[in-house]
Amino acid sequence: MIDLYYWPGIPGRGEFVRLALEAKNVSYRDVAMEAGDDGMDRLVADMERPRDTAPFAPPYVVADGMTIAQVANILLWLGETQGLAPADMAGRLWVNQCQLTIADMVAEAHDAHHPISPGAYYEEQKDEAKRRAADFRTARMPKFLDWFEQALERRGPWLAGADWSYADTSLFQLIEGLRFAFPKRMATLESGLPRLIALHDAVAALPGIAAYLASDRRQPFGEGIFRHYLELDGAD
Repeated sequence: MIDLYYWPGIPGRGEFVRLALEAKNVSYRDVAMEAGDDGMDRLVADMERPRDTAPFAPPYVVADGMTIAQVANILLWLGETQGLAPADMAGRLWVNQCQLTIADMVAEAHDAHHPISPGAYYEEQKDEAKRRAADFRTARMPKFLDWFEQALERRGPWLAGADWSYADTSLFQLIEGLRFAFPKRMATLESGLPRLIALHDAVAALPGIAAYLASDRRQPFGEGIFRHYLELDGAD
């Protein structure tokens, strides 16, 4: 059994791990979520538990006597142990490369609304966020998304070629998050990203993902990495 630990109440970075597990129908416990009102206490208590490989922050998983943290690291392990990545070394490295690139864009999406400090309120850095979001929309979003589009043109229909991998489920979540946070900008960009949008739709149609999206375990966006502020969105 795999125990997943993440902050209860938000999808956040934990969702990238959940989607990979759900897509492959891997048995796991979402510890803090399943604990209900005691979820935060359960998470904090486990994080404070002494161990040689202590996580810096959630998400992390506990399985087979190991504690594994960082999204890309968790997914690298799942790719090898659960068949969520190609069997060959070159394929595994490519999928990990895609995942790390997704992580870079996720960090920039977060910093679009919290460019100064994650510990400060949005209202305390609103002017800086407007400048950062404008650059993210006009320069960074198309640069990242075009790279994935070109990768799919060369390799498609999935990032690894013929079969889906954890990088595809993560790319699905990235598109979902960007649509929530920047709906106007995504509406402008998506016409030039047909392969990327086709991949998004194909991930949503995977039986495990379709069942998960229809369940009450799928948490809505709101607070967390992807946040929608009208003043930060725009068609360009």
